[in-house]
Amino acid sequence: METATVRQAYTSVAQLYISLFGSSEQVHPDDLAFIERHLTGRPGPVLDLGCGPGHLTAHLRALGVDVAGIDLVPEFLAHARASHPNVEFQLGSFERLDVADGSIDGVLAWYSLIHLPPRELDGVLKEFRRVLAPAGRLVLGAFTADEVGAFDHKVATAYRWPLDALSERLTHAGFREVERLPRPDDEQHRPHAALAAVAG
Repeated sequence: METATVRQAYTSVAQLYISLFGSSEQVHPDDLAFIERHLTGRPGPVLDLGCGPGHLTAHLRALGVDVAGIDLVPEFLAHARASHPNVEFQLGSFERLDVADGSIDGVLAWYSLIHLPPRELDGVLKEFRRVLAPAGRLVLGAFTADEVGAFDHKVATAYRWPLDALSERLTHAGFREVERLPRPDDEQHRPHAALAAVAG
């Protein structure tokens, strides 16, 4: 899906999205623990790519992480800057990051890759690998299914992945999976998972 389409879709629901998801208190404790386990204590900077309202960026900053958030949606960034003035937020796309090769020690892509068509995922993962230092960590959240496929997400078309297939894509891009946290569907959430990988 084109970047402009995703930006417009999230802009149209920005205030609702912020009210529903704009606090780390609304993130499941297991997910927060997973993120913390892999992205705190890093020796270098971390990027929260597709940071949305900036709640996870601010959560990591409060834990002492040298973190900055990047997002496509100006409304999200305005909220993030007003709510978390001690955290750096930038307007931009994770498809082309304006940072030097090997200069980042961690990347968080928390459900920010879900709108990428499968044919575009490899290029974005390779861009993440480009900016990550050796042994840098990538943490991502994704919707899961038995087969790769599109579904009608409330904001814009999104894609589900079998965890093994997503892990294979990470390997192809130069990562090695180190942990996964699968979560079954319930009355409120589709099947989803967190993956952590290290840059080889």
